[in-house]
Amino acid sequence: MTTHHAASQTPSPTHADAGQAAALVTEYFARAIDALADWKVALAANIATLRGQAPLTTASLDTIVEPAALRLFDTVALPIYGAGFIAALDSLADANSHLAWWQGPDRARLVLAAQSVNKEHIDYSELEWYRVPLATGEAHVAGPYVDYLCSDEYTITVASPVHIDGQFVGAVALDLLIDRVERDLTPRLSALGGDISIVNGVGRVLLSTSAARATGDTIRGDDLNGFERYACTGMALEVLIPRG
Repeated sequence: MTTHHAASQTPSPTHADAGQAAALVTEYFARAIDALADWKVALAANIATLRGQAPLTTASLDTIVEPAALRLFDTVALPIYGAGFIAALDSLADANSHLAWWQGPDRARLVLAAQSVNKEHIDYSELEWYRVPLATGEAHVAGPYVDYLCSDEYTITVASPVHIDGQFVGAVALDLLIDRVERDLTPRLSALGGDISIVNGVGRVLLSTSAARATGDTIRGDDLNGFERYACTGMALEVLIPRG
């Protein structure tokens, strides 16, 4: 879970520092977006082949997803907690929905607790990591949120839509736990200045070098007027530094 950081004695970040921070954050999450972009091309071809042979099932989908999902853990320079494919709703022959997903230190296949949901009838249509890639056709950095389906931890999910002949068939994705992202990024951001925050598209804080803001806090409306905002190219994230 996220922790507050001690107040920094370093000078406030300059515009150049903030630009560096935005570039740093962009490069970090682009590692995930680029890896998913490479994977989804091959996965779409594999799914198309399977569908040409027989109706697509959870078992056949798991068979082609697992090797590539597990490979992400070792090939992407990020602290990946989970990875896999979220099937489009009502796209499989034997289930309304399915997460072909592997996670944790042992990279085990996700088995949803029976008391939480019926795994054949999960409605993830309103969840950000499914809804936004479906609606936009673009990769998306979702969160921070508490991931009750998978880790029960504060999580960021990077997801990218998969299409076959223009039809959405699901999304490839990977999970990053916030505390691991903080360990990677906070020291590097702190070195640039004393008060730098990363927020998502709705103003929710991913992390901050300031003790005044914690993961999950929101900066919206008039509160945003107190900050200079620097977009992270290709993703719905911004770096904020206080004005003045």
